[in-house]
Amino acid sequence: MDAHLIAFTGVAAGMVAMPGADFTVVVRSALASRRAGVACAVGVAGGLLVHTALAVAGLAAVLVAVPVLYRTLQIAGGIYVLWLGLRAVRSALRPLEGPAAPDGAAPSHGVGRGLRQGFLTNVLNPKAPVLFLSLLPQFVPDGAAVLPRTLLLAAIVVLLALIWFPAVALLVDRLGRWLRRPRTTRAVEGVTGGALTTLGATLLVQPLAH
Repeated sequence: MDAHLIAFTGVAAGMVAMPGADFTVVVRSALASRRAGVACAVGVAGGLLVHTALAVAGLAAVLVAVPVLYRTLQIAGGIYVLWLGLRAVRSALRPLEGPAAPDGAAPSHGVGRGLRQGFLTNVLNPKAPVLFLSLLPQFVPDGAAVLPRTLLLAAIVVLLALIWFPAVALLVDRLGRWLRRPRTTRAVEGVTGGALTTLGATLLVQPLAH
């Protein structure tokens, strides 16, 4: 077995599974519907595909070499994540009106919207391309063909995302009867909204502080 490949798979799995904005938006979408949650998960994987492709092509190095581009991406990503967080907080604070939906069903949430939110949340993360640019070369053995190897590593990352995030969405949907109770939904919205708002504010403060 290829020790470098096994080590990379373990590291990449930990990175993909680490709770963050991606995890949060997938949970929110899955609370609305299973299809929206899975679509959001696929969108996140699509964003990772963009980042890994940029790293393989070496384009991510431009973000490191040109600080203004990196900061612009930080600001754009911060604004988007902050907007998602504030929407979730507003939803959590909104007073309950009318009878609860049967079986705790959540309001409809378009598949396209879930896909878009997952993709944008991931692709606007400015740290991802830099992370992949610095990580992928560490697992290319001496003497190995660089391009095929980095393509394989990139494919592993995307595959792990396509396993992990849909699994999260399906698990949330499985627990849907309990999670979609009005009080539980508001609590989840409040927690995820707070997390997204904090992440978005952090992304905004970092470039503006320089």
